[in-house]
Amino acid sequence: MRFALVDRVLEFEPGVKITTLKCLSLGEEYLADHFPRFPVMPGVLMLEAMTQTSAWLIRATEDFSHSIVTLKEARNIRFAGFVQPGRVLTMTAEIVQTSGKEVQLKTQGTLDGRVAVSGRLVLERYNLVDTRPDMADTDAYLQRHLREHFALLYQPLTDVTATSGSAMLAPLSTAPEPSQGKV
Repeated sequence: MRFALVDRVLEFEPGVKITTLKCLSLGEEYLADHFPRFPVMPGVLMLEAMTQTSAWLIRATEDFSHSIVTLKEARNIRFAGFVQPGRVLTMTAEIVQTSGKEVQLKTQGTLDGRVAVSGRLVLERYNLVDTRPDMADTDAYLQRHLREHFALLYQPLTDVTATSGSAMLAPLSTAPEPSQGKV
């Protein structure tokens, strides 16, 4: 099973910061066991949500030049709140330092402006072809797939849309209105 723990990218500042959302639904399979009478998002999945947020920042900043971005180290992880179904976890990741294959980030997840989880992550990025020359096609496939996935998650708002009442979820481009033919 693969957990996609980023539902939307709200803000993206290349090389600096990203803000994402995870809307926790009661339909999430793991909530049946964690816990049956008090369903909450497991701490390890809160950490994974921060990791995925950080990975999107790295990938998009570097124009998806690396097919693989993995968590290498999690430091000072602090849990300060429960994420229950119906709540929205807002995650931010900021790049602190880039060195070789590693990127250090400061991350946090908030519920209604209050910190629920925070910490520092070190992510490592690379391509499969770096150690296996026969994997170039796989790298290209993954990079294309990740670029397409990010395009679904991040749809910046236009100035016109941002001033309207529906700015929160309106995408950059919308489909044209269907033509109203006379009957």
